[in-house]
Amino acid sequence: MRVWIDADACPRAAKDQVVKFALKRRFEVVMVAGQALAKPAFSCVRLIVVPSGPDAADDYLVEHAQPGELVICSDVPLADRLVKKGVAALDPRGREFDERNMADKLAVRNLFTELREQGQMGGGQAAYGERDKQAFANALDRILTRLSR
Repeated sequence: MRVWIDADACPRAAKDQVVKFALKRRFEVVMVAGQALAKPAFSCVRLIVVPSGPDAADDYLVEHAQPGELVICSDVPLADRLVKKGVAALDPRGREFDERNMADKLAVRNLFTELREQGQMGGGQAAYGERDKQAFANALDRILTRLSR
């Protein structure tokens, strides 16, 4: 079992939660980033720094993640590519991406992008809070249990 993290945009609390699960359940964590990041000092965690460039980390994740594995990412187009490949995808706020909800998630993402570009809406998500951490931990546990069967 392997869990991948799109590490550039993932909140530290979510990364820490994945590492805690990895230590308990004994799986590998691979953090993929476009720049050097602090890596937890556990042998179950690897950091892969890809050459910078548009979508370099996304392309690496799509190329290397396999069906039966999980990728933690908040990037909806990346999640769509992963789901189409049969890879489980979860955002750091505990929302799972799957075949049933991808079209809706892409449509909402595209609408918000368009509204931001037109100046009709501000950008960014709310701060990552306790409710997000708990929702992520619950979803992570559920998906890992499902994938380990």
